Amino acid sequence: MYINGAVHHGGAGAGVVFITSQEEILPFSFTLKQCCSNNVAEYQALILGLEMVVDMKQLNVQVFGDSQFVINQLLGSYEVKKPELRPYHDYAQKLIG
Repeated sequence: MYINGAVHHGGAGAGVVFITSQEEILPFSFTLKQCCSNNVAEYQALILGLEMVVDMKQLNVQVFGDSQFVINQLLGSYEVKKPELRPYHDYAQKLIG
Protein backbone atom coordinates (compact mmCIF):
# COMPACT_ATOMS: atom_id res chain seq x y z
CA MET A 1 0.00 0.00 0.00
CA TYR A 2 1.37 3.38 -1.01
CA ILE A 3 -0.02 6.50 0.63
CA ASN A 4 0.27 10.22 0.08
CA GLY A 5 -1.51 13.27 1.41
CA ALA A 6 -1.26 16.76 -0.02
CA VAL A 7 -2.42 20.25 0.86
CA HIS A 8 -2.58 23.25 -1.47
CA HIS A 9 -4.36 26.58 -1.60
CA GLY A 10 -7.48 24.96 -3.07
CA GLY A 11 -7.88 22.21 -0.49
CA ALA A 12 -6.44 18.89 0.58
CA GLY A 13 -6.43 15.35 -0.74
CA ALA A 14 -5.28 11.84 0.02
CA GLY A 15 -4.23 9.02 -2.23
CA VAL A 16 -3.90 5.30 -1.63
CA VAL A 17 -2.57 2.76 -4.13
CA PHE A 18 -2.69 -0.95 -3.51
CA ILE A 19 -0.51 -3.35 -5.47
CA THR A 20 -1.80 -6.89 -5.08
CA SER A 21 0.27 -10.05 -5.00
CA GLN A 22 -0.95 -10.60 -8.59
CA GLU A 23 0.54 -7.17 -9.45
CA GLU A 24 -2.84 -5.53 -9.95
CA ILE A 25 -2.78 -1.77 -9.29
CA LEU A 26 -5.76 -0.39 -7.39
CA PRO A 27 -5.63 3.44 -7.07
CA PHE A 28 -7.96 5.48 -4.84
CA SER A 29 -8.13 9.23 -4.28
CA PHE A 30 -10.02 11.25 -1.71
CA THR A 31 -10.85 14.92 -1.24
CA LEU A 32 -10.38 16.01 2.35
CA LYS A 33 -13.12 18.44 3.32
CA GLN A 34 -11.33 20.00 6.27
CA CYS A 35 -8.53 22.51 6.07
CA CYS A 36 -5.46 20.76 7.45
CA SER A 37 -1.68 20.59 7.57
CA ASN A 38 0.44 18.36 5.34
CA ASN A 39 1.04 16.00 8.28
CA VAL A 40 -2.69 15.66 8.95
CA ALA A 41 -3.26 14.95 5.24
CA GLU A 42 -0.57 12.24 5.39
CA TYR A 43 -2.20 10.70 8.46
CA GLN A 44 -5.59 10.86 6.72
CA ALA A 45 -4.18 8.97 3.73
CA LEU A 46 -2.68 6.37 6.06
CA ILE A 47 -5.93 5.96 7.99
CA LEU A 48 -8.07 5.72 4.85
CA GLY A 49 -5.75 3.03 3.49
CA LEU A 50 -5.69 1.10 6.76
CA GLU A 51 -9.48 1.24 7.03
CA MET A 52 -9.70 -0.23 3.53
CA VAL A 53 -7.23 -2.97 4.51
CA VAL A 54 -9.36 -3.82 7.56
CA ASP A 55 -12.54 -3.87 5.43
CA MET A 56 -10.85 -6.18 2.91
CA LYS A 57 -9.73 -8.39 5.80
CA GLN A 58 -6.14 -8.28 4.58
CA LEU A 59 -3.75 -9.39 7.29
CA ASN A 60 -0.49 -8.92 5.43
CA VAL A 61 0.24 -5.43 4.12
CA GLN A 62 3.31 -3.28 3.71
CA VAL A 63 2.89 0.48 3.95
CA PHE A 64 5.00 2.92 1.95
CA GLY A 65 4.77 6.69 2.22
CA ASP A 66 6.85 9.74 1.46
CA SER A 67 6.36 11.32 4.90
CA GLN A 68 9.21 10.06 7.05
CA PHE A 69 7.79 12.16 9.88
CA VAL A 70 4.48 10.25 9.97
CA ILE A 71 6.12 6.87 9.29
CA ASN A 72 8.64 7.39 12.11
CA GLN A 73 5.89 8.47 14.49
CA LEU A 74 3.95 5.34 13.61
CA LEU A 75 7.02 3.17 14.21
CA GLY A 76 7.71 4.90 17.51
CA SER A 77 11.04 6.39 16.39
CA TYR A 78 9.63 9.92 16.71
CA GLU A 79 7.46 11.17 19.55
CA VAL A 80 4.08 12.69 18.73
CA LYS A 81 4.50 16.16 20.23
CA LYS A 82 1.71 18.09 18.52
CA PRO A 83 -1.61 17.49 20.27
CA GLU A 84 -3.54 17.86 17.01
CA LEU A 85 -1.72 14.80 15.57
CA ARG A 86 -2.29 12.55 18.60
CA PRO A 87 -5.85 11.39 17.65
CA TYR A 88 -4.68 10.46 14.13
CA HIS A 89 -1.64 8.61 15.44
CA ASP A 90 -3.65 6.75 18.09
CA TYR A 91 -6.33 5.70 15.59
CA ALA A 92 -3.73 4.52 13.05
CA GLN A 93 -2.04 2.48 15.81
CA LYS A 94 -5.41 0.95 16.71
CA LEU A 95 -6.00 -0.06 13.09
CA ILE A 96 -2.57 -1.68 12.88
CA GLY A 97 -2.86 -3.46 16.23
